[in-house]
Amino acid sequence: MADSKQAALVTGSATGIGRAEAVALAAAGYDVAINYSRSADAAEETAAACAAHGAKTLVIGCDVADDTQVKSMVAEVQAAFGRLDVLCNNAGITSSAPFKDLDAIDLEEWDRVLAVNVRGIVQVTRACAPLLREAKGCIVNTASIVGLRPGPQPLAYSTSKAAVVSLTKTLALALGPDIRVNAVAPGWMEGGWMERMLGDNYEKLMERRARATPLRRCVTADDVADTMLSLVQANRFVTGEIIVVDGGFANAT
Repeated sequence: MADSKQAALVTGSATGIGRAEAVALAAAGYDVAINYSRSADAAEETAAACAAHGAKTLVIGCDVADDTQVKSMVAEVQAAFGRLDVLCNNAGITSSAPFKDLDAIDLEEWDRVLAVNVRGIVQVTRACAPLLREAKGCIVNTASIVGLRPGPQPLAYSTSKAAVVSLTKTLALALGPDIRVNAVAPGWMEGGWMERMLGDNYEKLMERRARATPLRRCVTADDVADTMLSLVQANRFVTGEIIVVDGGFANAT
């Protein structure tokens, strides 16, 4: 491998958790490839935030559910950086169907959620595996607390995140000893995702969740990024683990 600065790819890194992870990696000294599907302007803002930390950046539009696009994305990463040390599989979408309303499930939407959230991880991981293996690198997937226990999220989303939990453990076995694979599982997180989920009840429900949380607040994207970075840099004998990031809520209820 060429002697060069370490590099990372973060899927779905235009906004939210992905953006926070990309910036955290840049601040830690990594060059960063920023992937987006629709939010091109936001992805460029993420790249600027990473570049402010001295990182070389690469912005790539790619639908992770499209294997041809995925292979092209990874080829771009290899051409730009010559290596890949960290993969954060963060790209994800959800469903519009209320979780108690089975009749509201749109099967095309269901398939799309599973394609992005689960098959996308498989495709990106498969394409990145040779580079990661050469670097003795690692993968951090974005799961969710609803992948571990029931919660009021659309069934397609909860099902996909349960699959991410299982996939993380299985990939750790399949890719070891050269590549470590772990996941972060955020609880209720401040910001746009939960605002869209909770609508007009966002402030009230988030305040209630914070009061029931031992650390007395809800999760932020930066909290999740901190945990990701710990798994990348400090936990070198940890693989196949799902790290819950929820301020202790799951243990207190």
